[in-house]
Amino acid sequence: MNARERSPWWRGAVLYQVYPRSFQDTDGDGIGDLAGVVRHLDHIASLGVDGVWISPFFRSPMRDFGYDVSDFRAVDPVFGTLADFDALVVAAHARGLRVVIDQIYAHSSIDHPWFTESRDSRANPKADWYVWADPKPDGMPPNNWQSVFGGPAWTWDGRRRQYYMHTFLKEQPQLNVRNPAVQDALLAVAEFWLRRGVDGFRLDALNHAMVDPALRDNPPADDDGPRTRPFDFQQKLHSQSQPEILDFIERISALCDRHGAIFTLAEVGGAAPEAEQKAYTAGTRRLSAAYNFDFLGAPSLDADFVAKTLAPWCDGEGEPCWAFENHDAPRALSRWATAETMRPFARMKMALLLALRGNVVLYQGEELGLEQDEIPYALLQDPEAIANWPLTLSRDGARTPMPWTDGPNGGFSEGTPWLPLGAANRARAVSVQAADEASLLALTRRLLACRRETPALRVGRLDGLHADGALLAFDRVVEGQRIRCLFNLGSETLVMAGAGHVLFAVNGATVDVLPAFSAAYLVVAPA
Repeated sequence: MNARERSPWWRGAVLYQVYPRSFQDTDGDGIGDLAGVVRHLDHIASLGVDGVWISPFFRSPMRDFGYDVSDFRAVDPVFGTLADFDALVVAAHARGLRVVIDQIYAHSSIDHPWFTESRDSRANPKADWYVWADPKPDGMPPNNWQSVFGGPAWTWDGRRRQYYMHTFLKEQPQLNVRNPAVQDALLAVAEFWLRRGVDGFRLDALNHAMVDPALRDNPPADDDGPRTRPFDFQQKLHSQSQPEILDFIERISALCDRHGAIFTLAEVGGAAPEAEQKAYTAGTRRLSAAYNFDFLGAPSLDADFVAKTLAPWCDGEGEPCWAFENHDAPRALSRWATAETMRPFARMKMALLLALRGNVVLYQGEELGLEQDEIPYALLQDPEAIANWPLTLSRDGARTPMPWTDGPNGGFSEGTPWLPLGAANRARAVSVQAADEASLLALTRRLLACRRETPALRVGRLDGLHADGALLAFDRVVEGQRIRCLFNLGSETLVMAGAGHVLFAVNGATVDVLPAFSAAYLVVAPA
């Protein structure tokens, strides 16, 4: 039995993220649905990924497109029914795909019955289920905390004559996860979905789930990072990342352990999140992996940046999960490549992503090389982009419909899509690339097969990491197998004293020559 066979299914697994609103519309309303996910499970399975992560489909007023949940146990009608979800799980499992879904524990919708009861009075069974606070003597909010979407993280509620907290929209009140009754209710939600057959959870905004009970002011930011929102002007010492969250994490882990090999992925952001990410995934009583944001926020990609980002994970402590794209970040190729370099860069980028230690997430359309769609202000749907226009890039540009064909609406819908799909991305459609062995889609399938079949790439440690100009190099090592991963992130050819033989080459790479934007996996003698 090799290292891969001894590991849980999720160790080194690759997940495909589906943003169901934009994946496939089957009823002509312009919005994707769960039946649309089922329709294209064969495409996902053909890539060779291990599972599918489905972004929120729960009942919601959609002020933040599903991350404001009004019923954690129901499917929103726009996406279908619980029966549709059950059918999706069965269909995915029949294709060997695991199913991972979001769990949102930091907040709910303002329309959730829990909040309706909580705001009714200061003396009811759920009065302490959300973060409430009295005003200052002058009527101002209790502290200086700011919300991600702009303005104070506090909104006045006339019924209770108190402020309630919200890290995001005012329609997303903060749950008081310090309250054991709230924890019990959230764990009951997890149990509900586990009994429906899910294989894992992505725990959204998990380090936002508890705040300082004394509600102390946050200090000013002490770095020179960008300042596009009031939220960016503070160190979030007291409004997130509280140490007591670890006890709740262990309760989550214990529940999932009772259901077998359940994957738990913590979304942990912040200015310097590595210590927190490692704490959340330490030992056997906590979570499986931590979702990393460094590449999602990077405006450019160079070898030195990649090496510095990977370095904290070389010691084998904790389990990272990497993504270059998702529903909250502009498409990577629009951030990192020019029109002239986009095609070779996309191929090298895919080889880099699939060589990383830990879990990997491919965002829908990434296997096609989609770029950021430009959405005019009049058509924006994203509340963050509208609130901060034009200082933040719209998330809508990465949420446009998946192009299945190069025909009208990319084969996404027979109605008017909720967001427009640009011509450049329609030209990259699945139908266009499916029969082309030189396409990015075909390359992605081959790279995924290589990772799946090579234990060092899937579960090996990261060793020998270094950057030298445009050259990035590291080894993946396990049980007598060493794979040297070389990447040229620049536009000039690199000549080296190579060793070993080529396992996989991208853009003409050889043992000792790396053309512009190329990559090579080399089999070398183990140390």
